Amino acid sequence: MRSPVTGIVVLILLFIVAIVAYSSVFTVQQTEQALVVRFGKPVDVATEPGLHFKAPFIDTVIPIDKRILDLENPSQEVIASDQKRLVVDAFARYRIKDALQFYQSVGTIQAANLQLTTLLNAALRRVLGEVTFITVVRDERERLMGRIRDQLDHEAAGYGIQVVDVRIRRADLPEQNSQAVYQRMQTERQREAAEFRAQGGQKAQEIRSNADREATVIVAEANSTAEQVRGEGDAERNRLFADAYGRDPDFFAFYRSMSAYENGLKSNDTRFLLRPDSDFFKFFSNVSGKPPAAAPSPKP
Repeated sequence: MRSPVTGIVVLILLFIVAIVAYSSVFTVQQTEQALVVRFGKPVDVATEPGLHFKAPFIDTVIPIDKRILDLENPSQEVIASDQKRLVVDAFARYRIKDALQFYQSVGTIQAANLQLTTLLNAALRRVLGEVTFITVVRDERERLMGRIRDQLDHEAAGYGIQVVDVRIRRADLPEQNSQAVYQRMQTERQREAAEFRAQGGQKAQEIRSNADREATVIVAEANSTAEQVRGEGDAERNRLFADAYGRDPDFFAFYRSMSAYENGLKSNDTRFLLRPDSDFFKFFSNVSGKPPAAAPSPKP
């Protein structure tokens, strides 16, 4: 018959074995790698996901992320080669490629971020300080970001870190400089607008002057033509009058008197007094316009 003490001892031994077995294994996830540390010194690096073994109770497992990590860099002021001050907002992406070197150099991701921030700011100042403002803002930003990434990756390699990408989110003038540039651009546009307006006014004045000159020339030519035609008409009229006078002087005198009556006896015109037997009314008393013959005096 088995003693109860034996059973208790077996249970205790099984419990101890389970604890030792549990302390001897650890699991590595797909998104991480593990560093095995014994008494503060790294002894092994587990990079493959799955179940791994370690010395129980004396080994410590430190998980290290192997995914791509983000580094958000605060905005920095950088002076370009043309002495323009720029506010640069950039960020970086990196991964831990050597867990042992990473642990020995920086230890934690927080410390790595601080160190990479310093290195990134230095790379930004070196690269952007060699080019002009326009180059950063418009012309060669892609190439500049590649240079910054290469420099940062070279310096971060000593910490077991690989820099995947560096991006400049924004590169602009400081707020006070932006306002000054805006005011200068506004003044320049107003100057150009005033210049265009002056050129338009000058062109309008030229067109108006040409039109007035052409109108004066046209009116003068028309008046000249009218006077010429009027002169020709008057000459033709005088010729006809002279011809009519030569053919029938009595009829011409009658016609001239009728025209004088028409022009002189208009309504609402100046009034004048004449004797009925005046020469002006000679055709009123005799159709021939001759004064009546005097009656012969009686013989004594």
